[in-house]
Amino acid sequence: MFRHLIKRAKAVIEALPYLIKFNNKFIVVKYGGAAMQNEELKHSVIQDIVLLKMVGMEPILVHGGGPEINKYLRKKGIEPKFVGGYRVTDKETMKVVQKVLGEKINQQIVSMIKKAGGKAKGFYGKKGRVIKAFKYWKKDENGNKVDLGFTGQVGGIRFRYLRKWMKLGYIPVLTSIGVGKRGGVYNINADKAAAAIAAYLKAEKLIMMTDVLGVLDGHG
Repeated sequence: MFRHLIKRAKAVIEALPYLIKFNNKFIVVKYGGAAMQNEELKHSVIQDIVLLKMVGMEPILVHGGGPEINKYLRKKGIEPKFVGGYRVTDKETMKVVQKVLGEKINQQIVSMIKKAGGKAKGFYGKKGRVIKAFKYWKKDENGNKVDLGFTGQVGGIRFRYLRKWMKLGYIPVLTSIGVGKRGGVYNINADKAAAAIAAYLKAEKLIMMTDVLGVLDGHG
């Protein structure tokens, strides 16, 4: 029994400098890839997010759901299209994106956080209008603009509104769907959304959880 307590005490002592350094600091976590598909990993990630909040940090979870969107599109007989890694989002695809990311995945994550003992608030598209967005134009190899439909990029964050919920003890769970000036919704690349949110919030850390290869050096 005493050995177990000593081991736990050592772990707390080792973690103490980090707990002090990151106390009350924003930690943006982009959640995606295999960590969203594997049930055991899902529960482990959610528990870690709740722990971050409980030890005094301010985690903000930003999630995607590309594989799930592709699955739903194919069920509807729509083949997913991409240009340079960006999803071509027509009207029908945008409806699927909102249904899968907002109504399904976002609510699942919120529910899991609550079951793990935390408080969570889900935001997606017009629900909260947290992410401001505008249309994204992809350029081809000749510099010509390529229309990707309702694919957008982050144009701002409702920081005070988000902070209000965080002060009440909630963990914000954000879907990468933004709202334009005229009320239109835009599908945003989740990695880009998380990076932009971290920049706008001046976050202390940005953690990208993904099974997609990132920036590699010459040795891989």
